[in-house]
Amino acid sequence: MDLTTDRLVIERLSDEDAHFIECLVNQPSFVEFIGDKGVTDKLSALRYLNQGPLASYRQHGFGLYKVSSHDDNQPLGICGLVKRDSMPYPDIGFAFLNQHCGKGYAFEAASAVIDYEHHQSHHATICAIADLNNNASKALLVKLGFELIGEDRRPDCGEFEPAHYFELNLAD
Repeated sequence: MDLTTDRLVIERLSDEDAHFIECLVNQPSFVEFIGDKGVTDKLSALRYLNQGPLASYRQHGFGLYKVSSHDDNQPLGICGLVKRDSMPYPDIGFAFLNQHCGKGYAFEAASAVIDYEHHQSHHATICAIADLNNNASKALLVKLGFELIGEDRRPDCGEFEPAHYFELNLAD
């Protein structure tokens, strides 16, 4: 999947994105709200890419995608769908480098991913989870049309931390 919007290019991640991923997943906000991915250097970033997004592309045909500036191709963040065994539907995820937050990129990228899924009819429903304290992500999910279903546990965190669980029905 390659998508473009007025300001963004959304495309598959590759091994060439290791440095960008290393920077992104080690931001304090990423670690706090999403979790510590154990990425400490280029080698562990490559492992994260190959065991995460790249494996998801092969197994499910979708995953997290790199979101870059249309103007200069600079990586801004990631956005896409993740299939977790613990979740009933693929869930949308997004994370952006701190210097690119608050500029509408997450909304623009997530809207493009949702629109693509809606028109391709890949999934009738997608879900999302957000840390209880991540007010920005929860507000974005509501703005995107997700409905808060309730509080759930996050088994992907290892500590089973609570999170808010959202769903979006894509069926017409």
